[in-house]
Amino acid sequence: MLDQKIKTNQAKVGVIGLGYVGLPLVLHFAKKGFKSIGFDIKESRVLLVNQGKSYIRDADEQELYKVIKAKKLTATQNLTRLAECDIIQICVPTPVNPNKEPDVSYIVDTSNSILKTLRKGQLIILKSTTFPETTQKIVLPILAKSGLKVGKDFYLAFSPERIDPGNKKFTIGNTPTVVGGITSKCTELAFLLYKTVGCKVISVSSASAAEMAKLLENTFRNVNIALVNELAQLCERMGINIWEVIVAASSKPFGYMPFYPGPGVGGHCIPIDPYYLSWKAREYDFHTSFIELSARINDNMPYYVVDQVIEAISRYGVCPSKSTVLVLGVAFKKDVEDLRDSPSLKLLGLLLRKVGKIYYNDPYVRSIELNNRKYKSVPLTKIREVDCVVIATDHSVYDYKKIVRQSKLVIDTRGATTHIQGGNIVLLGS
Repeated sequence: MLDQKIKTNQAKVGVIGLGYVGLPLVLHFAKKGFKSIGFDIKESRVLLVNQGKSYIRDADEQELYKVIKAKKLTATQNLTRLAECDIIQICVPTPVNPNKEPDVSYIVDTSNSILKTLRKGQLIILKSTTFPETTQKIVLPILAKSGLKVGKDFYLAFSPERIDPGNKKFTIGNTPTVVGGITSKCTELAFLLYKTVGCKVISVSSASAAEMAKLLENTFRNVNIALVNELAQLCERMGINIWEVIVAASSKPFGYMPFYPGPGVGGHCIPIDPYYLSWKAREYDFHTSFIELSARINDNMPYYVVDQVIEAISRYGVCPSKSTVLVLGVAFKKDVEDLRDSPSLKLLGLLLRKVGKIYYNDPYVRSIELNNRKYKSVPLTKIREVDCVVIATDHSVYDYKKIVRQSKLVIDTRGATTHIQGGNIVLLGS
């Protein structure tokens, strides 16, 4: 019985997709004593994992090497080995297309791959962020083609990933896990699995409820970020410092939590989930106007920042089209190498059309590709040479006092210089 295999760590665990979610996840299960297999279509990832080398900051390389050496974890491109797994967790990308519509093709392709080897006694858990009813109406019909019965022959559930890249305080081990299955037995087995590896687990009534919970979490952040982004623009017109306002409001010990303005939102979930939710809502003749508005506000922030940059450069007596600009930070958030949907990349692309020459520096990202051209991170000494420095990602390793001291003009989109005095600083929303 699968429940006994889980309780005794005898179940073999497979994770499909060894990215920012999948690699830390499969490592966690291997560390807890489960024999695990990581699946990925990228040969480079498979080779690195099997060598015990981590390419993701949240997957500790020493721990990875240890479980590889102990033969608790292996990686492969061979999806026929899914037949060996008692539990299969799906961690594949769920992007939006250029029209901001959900692209679940990776989930569909993965489900079809699982179908080829699906056998009795397997538990399938979708972890990729998606719209409600994906598990029930997209994954289940594909797996049902096997002739096996869900809840009896095989089990299917949704459990949203809750990875926060670079977060040392909250990890897979201490972040509560939500599970919702197609049947009560599916939920029970998913609950048992995560409880066995030390997670606090919250069960909900269905896979769709678990899917909606994930969208609520991220839409909550998107809406509140949009609120402060809009207020930042208002404060700039009124001559009020938004950063000072946020600090003052944060003194209230109840009914408030701070969010901060910036050049936009990034990462896999926050800029995408509102579009997943609003797209699904239209199927039920419901329009999520408030949510769609917040997404538009955040999407528009790079354009607002570019306008601020061009205005500031002009005010300092430099022709924007002949100016040189250095962007500090291209990762979507501080202290990580993650470029997924980073607003800094959009900002760079927009600036390329407006200024003479653009450079970037990021201690975590050696090179990027923009408009079919490769750019390399330049040394920070470039600060002295350029007309303007734009702080787009506020990495902790930057010495902001030194940056301000050496720069002709600093546009700070992250509030990194709020405690620094300097007539050459232009703060977003002030």
